[in-house]
Amino acid sequence: MAPLAFTDLCEILVRDGGLRPTLQVTIEKQVAKTLNLLAYNVTNRELSFIFRRSGEFASRHFHVVLRVILGLYEKFIKQPDGSHVPSEIASNQRFYPCFKDCIDAIDGTHIRIKVSQHESPKYRGRKDYPTQNVLAACTFDLKFTYVLAGWEGTTSDSRIMKEALNSQDSLKIPEGKFYLVDAGLILRSGLITPYREEQYHLKEYSRNSPRNFHELFNLRHASLCNAIERAFGVLKKRFPRISSSTESSYGIETQKLIIFVCCLLHNYLRGANPNDELIAQADAELMNNNNVHEEAPNSRESNEKFRMGELIRDGIAAAMWTNNQD
Repeated sequence: MAPLAFTDLCEILVRDGGLRPTLQVTIEKQVAKTLNLLAYNVTNRELSFIFRRSGEFASRHFHVVLRVILGLYEKFIKQPDGSHVPSEIASNQRFYPCFKDCIDAIDGTHIRIKVSQHESPKYRGRKDYPTQNVLAACTFDLKFTYVLAGWEGTTSDSRIMKEALNSQDSLKIPEGKFYLVDAGLILRSGLITPYREEQYHLKEYSRNSPRNFHELFNLRHASLCNAIERAFGVLKKRFPRISSSTESSYGIETQKLIIFVCCLLHNYLRGANPNDELIAQADAELMNNNNVHEEAPNSRESNEKFRMGELIRDGIAAAMWTNNQD
């Protein structure tokens, strides 16, 4: 983080978050300790040596700053209201006007978590180690607009999405708008997936041009939807703590809150201190991701929403194919 970005962050935490210095520790040292723990994956013991304070002091300041940053969640993470077309779509004829009603991209990612041996099985899903499954939405310039963390690694993305749509702090889908989502989620009117059993990864299109309107749709869907995978990639590189194999000394709830804080800080830094090198590194790794299969709807209501999603997707794909032939 650049010095100016760090200074501005401290001012925001004081002005808007109410962070205060103590008799022994300044605002800057409290924030620096927290950022060191997140960005350099140091232990409390190492941090106490760096700042010449006990591990207890380091842990206390970390939790204080963590809570203050969380209090600014709505300042830095805002859901779109659908009132405007994202500039990445409006300014690109490959996406506009076909994707003019698209607002964001959504996907899930698995992040390491330390749990007791008793709880470990329900957190050990697709990975060889316990993880929490995190669902998030982001803009096409890689800023998070919604985050739902803390779910066990064995929980499916579709179940987490259902919770996201029905919880108290729910994911909002403005009328007539939709999110682009990965094939691991269920197609519906507000969540548009790629076509099944058609290539849609960007690395495949680098070798083969689209042969029909399904493949063309999937290409452009992937070109936009990979924003969320890129955002996750940058997040994990910027804050190694959340993906490190180092044993965490924090409880499950704190490990969950750390995810929210890192997403919030990521948004702040995207504006105050963008890092193109991190994005380039995340892009280089993105091509290694594997395809997943779309889940089928399992109720009458889901079937109706699925059909609505099919109509929206088919209409976009047909118009896109027609325009591409002109």
